[in-house]
Amino acid sequence: MPSVPDLQGRRELILQMLRATSSPLSVASIAEQLQVHPNTVRFHLDVLIDAGRVERLLGDASGPGRPPVLYSASRSMNPNGPSNYRLLAAILTAHLAAASTDPTDRAIKLGRAWAPSLIDPPRHGAETRARALTRLVGLLAKLGFQPEPLQGPRATQVRIRHCPFLDLVDDHADVICPLHLGLMQGAMAAMKTSITVDRLDPFVEPDLCVAHVTKARSQS
Repeated sequence: MPSVPDLQGRRELILQMLRATSSPLSVASIAEQLQVHPNTVRFHLDVLIDAGRVERLLGDASGPGRPPVLYSASRSMNPNGPSNYRLLAAILTAHLAAASTDPTDRAIKLGRAWAPSLIDPPRHGAETRARALTRLVGLLAKLGFQPEPLQGPRATQVRIRHCPFLDLVDDHADVICPLHLGLMQGAMAAMKTSITVDRLDPFVEPDLCVAHVTKARSQS
């Protein structure tokens, strides 16, 4: 059985063939050029179609019966190709740090502004304290923070075991940590609950950050 690199190499070869021709190709034509069984070609084409890299279309019927099925390369970039969001995050973080006279305050406000888009608003008025804490922990888990389970519904801390932007913290802790605090504050505000996160203590242990939960100040 071919190895994974061999399979990928054969698919790339099929893609190159489809890109090199001005007309769509049939399974039989591809199989003949590759000197493989048509079923092998169909298998690879199905994978490429699912990945959005190849398109299936019907050719012109030259006689009775169904028109032939042909294949062409999709004229778009590979959505599953390499990405570099770390570089983008570093650029934007450095810009925020350099462009603001108070990057910490700016990062908190930015986090607060974005948080409501990350969480569904409560269905029936304000969330209870317990429900809001549970939803906050769920959001943090979804974002990759690896929070510990809550120590009961009256917990005053949310213990976080991972930072999704750990490789940016050394250079821009004044942006990354406040941004996370703002996200938590914004999420709690969106839930219209009676509590908030008033402080985030980063790296109280090498593998632990602690968010402190307190009663939210009333809005006048």
